[in-house]
Parts: sequence; C-alpha cells; structure tokens
Amino acid sequence: MTNPIRLAKYLSHAGVCSRRQASRLIDSGVVFVNGQPANHIDHVSDADAIEVEGQLLSGLAKKRYFAYHKPVGIDCKLKPQDPHSLIHHLPPALRTYPIGRLDKDSRGLLILTNDGELCNLLAHPDFSHEKEYWVEVDKPLDNPFFTQMQAGVPVDGEITKPCICEPITATRFKIILTQGRNRQIRKMARFCGYRVTDLLRVRIGEYSLDTELIPQGTYVELDSAEINVLKKVTRFQDGT
Repeated sequence: MTNPIRLAKYLSHAGVCSRRQASRLIDSGVVFVNGQPANHIDHVSDADAIEVEGQLLSGLAKKRYFAYHKPVGIDCKLKPQDPHSLIHHLPPALRTYPIGRLDKDSRGLLILTNDGELCNLLAHPDFSHEKEYWVEVDKPLDNPFFTQMQAGVPVDGEITKPCICEPITATRFKIILTQGRNRQIRKMARFCGYRVTDLLRVRIGEYSLDTELIPQGTYVELDSAEINVLKKVTRFQDGT
C-alpha cells in the first residue's frame, strides 16, 4: 500500500498521464475518488478507489520505457478515433505516452513511458536536455543560414535559444536543440528562407536511435542501462 500522495502525482505514478495532464483531467471532471468528484488537494493511496474516464485504476503501475521509431504520417496525439494516431502503435495493454512529440510530417525517435515523473523532467523547460535532428531542405544551404540558426531566430514572437547547427550535405544539416516549441525547426528554417522536406530526430539526451535495432514503425523496450542513460539527462532519481 502506498502512503497518501497528491492525486495528480498518483495519476502520474500510476501511468495514466503526466502530472500536467492529470491536472487537466481533474479540472475536466472525469476523475473520481471513492465515488466523489476529485479535487486537486486530494491525497490518495492504493486503498482509495480512483476512477479516470470511467475506468477504475488498479494501483500504481510498473514503470515501463520504450523507444519507438516513428514514421511520417503518425499523429502523436493519443486519440483512439483517429486511425493515424500514435495510440494505435503503442505497446498493447500498456498505458504509455510519448515524451516530446514529433509532428505528423516528421519521423524518428520517440520515448514512450508510463513514468510521469521522468516525462515531466525531460519535458520541463528548466532542464536543457539535448534533442538532435537531421533535416533536409529544398535548396542548397549557405553560411548565413547556419549563422542565423545558431544565433537564434524569431519563432512565435520569441527568439529561439542558441543552438548547434552544422552541415551534413549540401541540402541536409544537423541541429541540436535544448528547447522544443511546436514545429520549431520548420519555422526556424522558413524564417531563413528554406522549406523543410524531411525531419528525422536521432537523439534525445544521451539516447540515440539505432535504426538497425529499431526499424521504422517498430519499438523496443529499454533495459536498465538504457533507462539510466535517460534518467542521467536530468539527474533524475526515483522518489524525487
């Protein structure tokens, strides 16, 4: 039996969603504790009957971690009614969700987990973990492009953080970001006069995508060493 903890934290530990998403669920009125509508101040344990969207939780879930090689055309929004949703490609019988989305037109590495604490830490802007992408554009690159991208450009009314941006081929470049705004790389490239034609995420923190081990459209469960690599990114420790 667990000691009582805040409801949002419990939902996160139970693998339902992240703490931020848990707060939204509570606000929307779909969470019940012992038959009563839930409040943010509720403290709960395994002894309580907790219901989310009509489903009774069975207690804290074992934490699971997967690496998924997302193809183009998969939407990271978990909507069962959408045939293109990532939810139809997740490990069966497990409630996992992605850490850091990729837009529908992008491909590459996703980390899937039911560990809400790790999700919060990896996604939180205070932790500058790296994400590396290989990007193809519609015409040859020039030096001013790399100068602009590295220094930061306007995206959604704010200047992006300085980043690493280096050429791979005449029309392909590597970029390493420590922030993750919606369609950020595409918007950055557009500001510099280029259109992205292919975007591949190859690394999150110190975990890199192995395309031989994880062919496109497949996933693998991470072992303890790989999980520790992910947790090392934010100095994450269980119980913090």
